[in-house]
Amino acid sequence: MKKLLLTFFSLTLIVVLAACGNNNANNAANSAATNAPTADATTEPAAEPVTLVVGASPVPHAEILKAIAPLLEAQGIKLEIKEFTDYVQPNVQLAEKQLDANFFQHQPYLDDQNKNNGTDLVSVASVHVEPFGAYSKKIKSIDELADGAKVAIPNDATNGGRALILLAKNGLITLKDDTNITSTKADITENKKNLEIIELDAAMLPRQLDEVDLALINTNFALEAKLVPTKDALFIEGGDSPYANILVTRPDNKDSDAIKKLVAALTSPEAKKFIEEKYEGAIIPAF
Repeated sequence: MKKLLLTFFSLTLIVVLAACGNNNANNAANSAATNAPTADATTEPAAEPVTLVVGASPVPHAEILKAIAPLLEAQGIKLEIKEFTDYVQPNVQLAEKQLDANFFQHQPYLDDQNKNNGTDLVSVASVHVEPFGAYSKKIKSIDELADGAKVAIPNDATNGGRALILLAKNGLITLKDDTNITSTKADITENKKNLEIIELDAAMLPRQLDEVDLALINTNFALEAKLVPTKDALFIEGGDSPYANILVTRPDNKDSDAIKKLVAALTSPEAKKFIEEKYEGAIIPAF
């Protein structure tokens, strides 16, 4: 009899414990189900930033791009700046889609490059003007320029013509047409001082100042050489220079959202303030 009672109580205890265990399991399951996200509550992964690769001359173009990079980063655009010290590769690599845009040239130069190379690169923004200047380590004014003096100018078509126009406007030579950006030495009709005009790669001109009497230098290369155009140039283009430096892209990406955001940043009040404060008149905003 005692054995029967013991067996009965043991079975009862097992049933009670099992029931408790099931209740706990059910409560845990219900709690987990309640806290679990529903099928509709999916979360979208954060969008990857868009990278724009832009070719630029180190000064001032890359400096300006670096200044506006935070504006683009806040909009999901990562700016990758590739610096060039020549005027050829930025257009070559843009045409070959190694770059998304470039920033170093003016419209006449771009037109000449498109014509000569069969490309169709396009301008999407005018950013700043770099007044072109004449520099010397040997004289303090053009009145001191001796007969037969050596004068160095850029050897590319448009900047060479631009240099000749500036020489003409300062009375050193006479041209057939002193508005023709593609003027060459063959277009000189009068050279009273018998100047020896030497054509060199634009990037080399600052390094040749010791070898020549006068050099006409693009402002970006002058700044790289620590020359101050507003102080060191013997004569310089005015602020009305038509040669604004432009942001250049291809027809296939010129209307992309990322390029539009880059244009907006380069022509923003922040960019204008940076240019005016950083370069103190040596570079002038074109917007």
